[in-house]
Amino acid sequence: MRGRQSLNPLKKLGFVSIENGRVTITDLGRLFLGDDFRDNLGEVFLRSFLKWQIPNPDSRDYPENGDYDIKPFIGTLHLINAVNRKESRDGNRRKGISKKEFSVFAQTLVHYEDIDLHAEKIIDLRKELRESPPHKRGKIWRNHKEQLAAEFLGTGEQKETDRLLNNLKDYGDNSIRYFRLTPYIHIHGGDFYVDLEPRRSIEIQSLLDYDNARARNFESKEEYVAYMSDISQPRLPWETSEKYIEIIKDLVRQIRNYENELGKENAEIENYKEMENEELKNYIRELRTCRRSLQEEENHRKSQATEQIKLSIETLENIRESEEDRSILLEKLSAFALYALNDAVRIKPNYPVGDDNEPTSTAPANTPDVECFYESFNSICEVTMLTDRKQWYYEGQPVMRHLRDFESKHGDKLSYCLFVAPKMHRDTINTFWMAVKYEYEGEKQKIIPLSIKNFASILKVLLQMKAENRFLEHTELLRLYDEILNSSRHSNDSKEWLRAVPKAISSWRRRLVSQIRA
Repeated sequence: MRGRQSLNPLKKLGFVSIENGRVTITDLGRLFLGDDFRDNLGEVFLRSFLKWQIPNPDSRDYPENGDYDIKPFIGTLHLINAVNRKESRDGNRRKGISKKEFSVFAQTLVHYEDIDLHAEKIIDLRKELRESPPHKRGKIWRNHKEQLAAEFLGTGEQKETDRLLNNLKDYGDNSIRYFRLTPYIHIHGGDFYVDLEPRRSIEIQSLLDYDNARARNFESKEEYVAYMSDISQPRLPWETSEKYIEIIKDLVRQIRNYENELGKENAEIENYKEMENEELKNYIRELRTCRRSLQEEENHRKSQATEQIKLSIETLENIRESEEDRSILLEKLSAFALYALNDAVRIKPNYPVGDDNEPTSTAPANTPDVECFYESFNSICEVTMLTDRKQWYYEGQPVMRHLRDFESKHGDKLSYCLFVAPKMHRDTINTFWMAVKYEYEGEKQKIIPLSIKNFASILKVLLQMKAENRFLEHTELLRLYDEILNSSRHSNDSKEWLRAVPKAISSWRRRLVSQIRA
């Protein structure tokens, strides 16, 4: 993208405004930049997507001839809802729309009046696929895609339809990724289906009843830009006492379910029926924070299961083949692995999550990916899928800075940093070598470089101990960290130190196994 276009995404989302050649950060942009990024991310993108429409006075990409008339995000919610409703009508399970269906049918939905038509096309395609033998389903799917592409383009020329369908795949993946940042999209079925978030059903239904996805009329570009950047607009249809109370009742029900599953005592619920609107809104935030805390406890419990550890190892070892966003997946797997390893006081992933507690994005800048708190020490975990020189550029100084800030904040205990990547670039490991061997900002640091293979091998030791009904205490993990750091003292350079890491893990494993047998 040319440099003069680089502000376009920020402007289109309403994060900045440009007047008389001057760029100004809007209130929505300030919310995006706030310290509580993780908690505000969903609201920031929701506020943008509820208003973003085509056509609009700020873009020349879409002709104002009546062919385009939609708010894409709201139109997508309507489409998923219509498909679910039609499946229920036919006695089938509601499951949203598949990512393949999303790329073709949601991406070509450019007019609000066509929502039901596109939903029927998805239902017709599913019915035909169900009634056809497996060996014919690929051809049926291709025929439906090509027919829709030809209708959209107004031409059946193969070269043109092929190009559109290839573009729709990329655009669809990006749209799902961004729409997922809001709290209204739920991914399930092995990361295969895009659905409405069931934990936000009250808000979603209120929105669908209120807005049919039709684009608004604006008198000028300035009016539209001001509307996009105004954090107070639009007024949300569930911002009433009655709807807030419905949401609270649903949250209390969810919290009670988690408490019962975890065997926890029920938390006290305030007398919310006497609260004013703003108090109700704030209490909803508190309850969602409470629910997330319970979800993290549930994750900690699930992570202890042998099958879950095996799955984490397998996914780590094959992460390059995953169709998920691999950077987000690696952060999630790292958090789960650290949950599983031992008796941590708390494992705190810093990635934003949806209401299902699944990560929607990687951790924001200026914060560690995962923070770990133990009785004897503390640590952070930083991960990346980068392997070329960009790894050093994006991770070298930031990782050391994150660790130093973490050390300053939690100075009562020693702090370590676990750095996980598919492999270490020579510039990255040389940078860490200097911090470990000599200093960073005047003091040595405790950085543990691990390849994904090394990280998986530590989990395999955990599996071996579980098979023997033994517990891996956090002090044993500390012993491994110190062995890796001590190996730097006997290494002549960073390459030799890196080669010593798997040897230290093997030595650590042998000692643990010998203790088990003894």
